Amino acid sequence: MSWLREVFGVSKPVIGMVHLPALPSSPLYDATQGMEGILERARQDLHALQSGGVDAVMFCNENDRPYALRADPATVAAMAAVVGQLRAEIRVPFGVDILWDPIAALAVAHATGAQFVREVFTGVYASDMGLWNPSAGEALRYRRAIGAEKVRVLFNINAEFAAPVGSRPLAEVARSVAFSSLPDGICVSGPMTSMPVRAEDLRAVKEVVGSLPVFINTGARHDNIADLLPHADGVIVGSSLKVDGITWNPVDPERVRSFMAIVRQLRGE
Repeated sequence: MSWLREVFGVSKPVIGMVHLPALPSSPLYDATQGMEGILERARQDLHALQSGGVDAVMFCNENDRPYALRADPATVAAMAAVVGQLRAEIRVPFGVDILWDPIAALAVAHATGAQFVREVFTGVYASDMGLWNPSAGEALRYRRAIGAEKVRVLFNINAEFAAPVGSRPLAEVARSVAFSSLPDGICVSGPMTSMPVRAEDLRAVKEVVGSLPVFINTGARHDNIADLLPHADGVIVGSSLKVDGITWNPVDPERVRSFMAIVRQLRGE
């Protein structure tokens, strides 16, 4: 658990999501607002999360729907531009998530100074995006090749918007990934964005991976975090901190403050 303290400065850190509006090349990209509009929205959400007391933030191209399994150059450039321009305003540790491309995420993280990435690195899935076959071996060799070994890798082991082709129990998958794929942390998800992870899944995964950090990856809310956090080492939270709890809305500073108040109490602070 030492790297959690080293990076985040607390036990059971809360990572708040900065969901970027659709980027150039995405079907939902708003050309009238352009990159300036994307930057301003990201800035507002960043400051709302930081003022509310989150322990870290993660930038993600959440609205680049329909999702693709490989990020194109426009997506990578836009993510790097936004994070780079906000770099001086980021006061907490930060990460990068480019859906659903580990190589692209590692590249942007390394270029911008991010401390971690979250991606689906392992498994084979029947997904909304088609047959999905990521490669941890390829991604971690790329991390080594570009000199990004300091970028921590959080493995989402039960991908949203998808079902595994195999039938191994989740705990068995977690045990295998922890042994064979060199993750810095394991993320456990519900079936899609904002859908809660099951406490029994968290508990089962934590039992088999030992000291490897386990994160709640989706669906953390004010009304369930007390039930979920005891079984995890951290939480990644996005939708429930938005206005009205809707993923595409701006971050609500009051929701952030009240969520963090619950977490601090659970952490005994």
